[in-house]
Amino acid sequence: MSRCVTSNSNLYTYGYNPKMTTSGAPPVKPLVWIGSSKKDLVALPALVVDVFGYGLYLAQTGSRHESSKVLRGFGDAGVLEIIESGAGGTYRAVYTVRFEAAVFVLHVFQKKSKSGIATPKPDMELIEARLKRAAEIAQEMKRELKKS
Repeated sequence: MSRCVTSNSNLYTYGYNPKMTTSGAPPVKPLVWIGSSKKDLVALPALVVDVFGYGLYLAQTGSRHESSKVLRGFGDAGVLEIIESGAGGTYRAVYTVRFEAAVFVLHVFQKKSKSGIATPKPDMELIEARLKRAAEIAQEMKRELKKS
């Protein structure tokens, strides 16, 4: 599984900078893209990208977008999805706020209507696998922060 890595030397391994400004703005958690989630996001219609981008920003600040809801099947309220309809279909961005280190974007996709409003099984399996990878990365990030 890939992750978003930036070549900027001011950024840490996972493309985030844990140093926050003292401007009084709410602290913003870093955003970590798991697998192809970022590539999948930018391939969506621009209006959908805007909604998901704003929703993920709200998650980074500890808030929730009005179109977000808990994704069932993961045991707690730590895995959420933003749902946007229009522009030729229904789109979903699944992310987790379960880990202190960052907000992890697990999966971004266009919902194909095969099973009503339920998330298809292959997508759920992919989300589960990426959630496990996010847990591993969160542990690595925690160790990195302890070292510094």
